[in-house]
Amino acid sequence: DLFTALFFFIQPFLSPLSRDTTQHLCETVIDTMRITHSVKLLLFFFLISLLLISVSAGESKCECSHEEDEGNKAGATKYKIAAIPSVLIAGVIGVLFPLLGNFFPSLRPGTNFFFVTKAFAAGVILATGFMHVLPEGYEKLTSPCLKGEAWKFPFTGFIAMVAAILTLSVDSFATSYFHRLHNKTSKKIGEGEEQIGGGGGGDELGLHVHAHGHAHGIVSVDSGESEVQLHRTRVVAQVLEVGIIVHSVVIGISLGASQSPHTAKALFAALMFHQCFEGLGLGGCIAQGKFNCMSITIMSIFFSVTTPIGIAVGMGIASSYNESSQTALIVQGVLNAASAGILIYMSLVDFLAADFMHPKMQSNTGLRIMAHISLLIGAGIMSLLAKWA
Repeated sequence: DLFTALFFFIQPFLSPLSRDTTQHLCETVIDTMRITHSVKLLLFFFLISLLLISVSAGESKCECSHEEDEGNKAGATKYKIAAIPSVLIAGVIGVLFPLLGNFFPSLRPGTNFFFVTKAFAAGVILATGFMHVLPEGYEKLTSPCLKGEAWKFPFTGFIAMVAAILTLSVDSFATSYFHRLHNKTSKKIGEGEEQIGGGGGGDELGLHVHAHGHAHGIVSVDSGESEVQLHRTRVVAQVLEVGIIVHSVVIGISLGASQSPHTAKALFAALMFHQCFEGLGLGGCIAQGKFNCMSITIMSIFFSVTTPIGIAVGMGIASSYNESSQTALIVQGVLNAASAGILIYMSLVDFLAADFMHPKMQSNTGLRIMAHISLLIGAGIMSLLAKWA
């Protein structure tokens, strides 16, 4: 869905081609992308993040001072090894909990409990962006190890802003595309029914078919709007996972490359809660998107294994990794800033604004109060975890 919308956005630039050629090209690309769009999107961002940071491990020209205790690397290693399965399990539990609506009716989208849970998840994601990822981006891109006048520019805020705007653009163009697709389909259905209604058989038959067509059109509009919203929710879920994955790769490598037992222990404990709560938010979004079983499995696996793989990669490059090298600082800073922009936009616009302005929320004072409390609890817990992670 995401790739389809982006492709139709650039379709006007293909105008020099013939109409038939352009249409055939569009259909071919869309058919291919519909099959693998989730895998391509998530795999692309995951590999880019992983490879860029891995490459940056070799450069170590800057020698800034470190406050870490490097005296007991073996002690740090045991925490890293324990963190891999623990963080994996925490992520699986978090992302699968909202997906159990088929077995527990109270967990299904639209219930009061689901609204309250999603408000908690929105608070978690919002605090992750503001309290975890954005400060980390500022720290990296304002490091004294980055030489030159250019780095006096506030790149972190700029990159986060651009990432949020791009997320808005994807959200907007995707929604617009599916609206146009629905309107085109409805128009064809209406024209077909008008031809049937005017094709003889007396006024009585024509009136009957016309009335039926009118009623069908009303149903089509309602179901069509629901279909558009469903596609938009799927785009939101995929973009949200991209933001989480980019951040997870960075923080996983940070834990894996750490040589301090104290730092590794603190990160180990914090990451378990961090992964579980983020999974809760993503799982809720996936549940609303009503993905098929294969897509749910792929998205859940990608989310769950990203941080453990990052930890393993960090352990592998720990001996040569210099987090103060200019390349490492720039790559991590840019990825963190972009991830922060995505997470902040998604939490405010696609989670909080959408749910808190929902008619059910607006008409139920008790639900609205519970959702606000849940939001504050989620944001508060993740803000507290920023002390260790």
